[in-house]
Amino acid sequence: MKFTNKRPAALAALAVTIALTIAGCSGDSGGSGGSTDSSSGGGSGGDVSVVMLPKNLGNPYFDTSTKGAKAATEEFGGTFSEVGPDAGSPDAQVPFINTAAQQGTKALIVSANDPKAICDALNEARQAGTKVVTFDSDTDPTCRDLFINQATAEGIAKVQIDMVADQIGDAGEIAILSASANATNQNAWIEMMKKDLADNHPNITLVDTVYGDDNDQTSFDKTAALLQSHPDLKAIIAPTTVGIAAAARYISTSDYKGKVAVTGLGTPNQMREYVNDGTVTEFALWNPEDLGFLAAYAADALVKGDITGKEGDTFTAGKLGDFTVGADATVLLGEPYKFNKDNIGNFDF
Repeated sequence: MKFTNKRPAALAALAVTIALTIAGCSGDSGGSGGSTDSSSGGGSGGDVSVVMLPKNLGNPYFDTSTKGAKAATEEFGGTFSEVGPDAGSPDAQVPFINTAAQQGTKALIVSANDPKAICDALNEARQAGTKVVTFDSDTDPTCRDLFINQATAEGIAKVQIDMVADQIGDAGEIAILSASANATNQNAWIEMMKKDLADNHPNITLVDTVYGDDNDQTSFDKTAALLQSHPDLKAIIAPTTVGIAAAARYISTSDYKGKVAVTGLGTPNQMREYVNDGTVTEFALWNPEDLGFLAAYAADALVKGDITGKEGDTFTAGKLGDFTVGADATVLLGEPYKFNKDNIGNFDF
């Protein structure tokens, strides 16, 4: 996996407003939890229109991956737009998928809130000619053309257990603060973390798994509740960028600082303060900007017919180099990277 250590230049002012703005979806979506629309214009011209649909808007992780997808789309001369709900409920993405397909979008890049809830909408979009690329959190493989995986589920689970074991002396009670209960990637990692604990760490006990719904305040409150419910807790693993920052923020100003470890998956910019003040020793992630960048180039390759999603297909993703499609139409970005006080200053995302 490649990281960019240079501070990205400020985005140029946009000269063109992308027409692919989802109008009126808030009213149409009924009980979808107050979903709203957001568009960010991209390069003008080109035949490849790319729509980015994250789990929810206003999430620092997805803001970063969207930045990478937008940059890639501008490189290959397509047009770019981001849309999405405010909250990451299972079916909140459906209206945005439907509208994108109706407007003739060539490629839809989606991080799924639920592996099945959006499948019908995605398959209808595909039947209408839209190529569907999932990233970060997959759907059922029958619902998309390609999945851009940030790292193997096994690798992501293992790095988190290795870090927590090292930080608490391989013994004691731990808890997991996850995103939503339906998140495909979170649930896969949690199951593999449980297996790793059972197979290799008999003295570590997972006492609770709670869900902050990728909401900062909810995750903050869940952290407080965990510490009150489990007075002997030694660590919290948060495999979600919103959750780990909220947990660290709570512990940083509490009596638990230095007593309860926080680790999991986060971005350097949001975690820098907590690493530097000693609240967090180490955490991990891949580069979400690269993940979005790779997803956009994969979408472009699908639209242009350079690949079909067949195992063994190859394509080039700009500065990231060459990639090969693996089993189940999956492309792997790389392995997780550990951030700590020694290296966190080298990264800006």
